[in-house]
Amino acid sequence: MKKFDKSGTYSRGGRNFAIVESYKSLRTNLQFALSVNEDKMLLVTSAEANAGKSTTVSNVAVAMAQAGSRVLLIDADMRQPTQHKVFKRSNQLGLSNILSSFCTLNEALHEEVLPNLDLITSGTIPPNPSELLVSRAMTELLDTVKGKYDYVFIDTPPVGVVSDAMNLLDRVPSVLVIARQKQTTYGDFNSAVELITQNGGTVIGSVITNVHERDRMYGDYDRRSRYGYGNKYYYGGYYGSQRNAAAEENNA
Repeated sequence: MKKFDKSGTYSRGGRNFAIVESYKSLRTNLQFALSVNEDKMLLVTSAEANAGKSTTVSNVAVAMAQAGSRVLLIDADMRQPTQHKVFKRSNQLGLSNILSSFCTLNEALHEEVLPNLDLITSGTIPPNPSELLVSRAMTELLDTVKGKYDYVFIDTPPVGVVSDAMNLLDRVPSVLVIARQKQTTYGDFNSAVELITQNGGTVIGSVITNVHERDRMYGDYDRRSRYGYGNKYYYGGYYGSQRNAAAEENNA
C-alpha cells in the first residue's frame, strides 16, 4: 500500500505507526462530524502559514480514499499551491483555469492519483484568487462535483492572512483548522475561529501538527511569535520524520 514519505511524496512502506493511527483517528472523527451534512464538503485552513494544512488535508484525503470512499481534493490555495507537488502532477491546468473558463473540469481533473482519489490542482496563479473563489463558476463547480464524490476536501489559504477561505463559507461552511505546535499562538488560533464563525462557518474541529512524542503539552512557547504569509509552507509527509512525530487530532 502506498504511503507518504517524509518529503510529502508517495513511497511503499511506512515510517511511524503513531502518525498513521492519528490520521485514521482523524478520518473516523471527520466521518462522524460530516455525517450530518448532506454535502460532505470540508474546508481546511489555518491561522497562519507553515502550519501544515496542505499536508494534513492531503493525508486526510488519502486516508478517506483508502477506506473506500470516492474523494476529490481541490487545491484552492491559488497563492502558494502545494498539492501538485505532493502528488507529482502537472499544474498547467487547474482550478484557476476552470474558473476563468480557459478549460473544462474534465480537462483539468487528475483522475485516480491514488485509488478512489481525484485531484484538481490550483492551476495558473491568477491576479484575482479571491474573486475567482466567490464567482458563479466556483458555485457551479461545487454543485457539479458534490454529486460525484463521497467527500470533497478543499485546501485554502490561511484565514488570518487573506480572505479567500471566507469567500467559500456560504457554500462550504464546515471548516477544519490546523495549528502547529510551538508556532501557532492561542491568540491567532482564537482569532481565526472567531473570523470563521462570524462569516457563517462552523469549525468542526482542529488538528495540531508537528507534535513531538516527548512534548505533547501544547502552548509552552513564546505566544508573541508570529509568522508571515511570505514564508513557504511546511511540506511534511504522511509518516513524517522522527523529529516531526505525530499529527495530533483534537476535537475533530
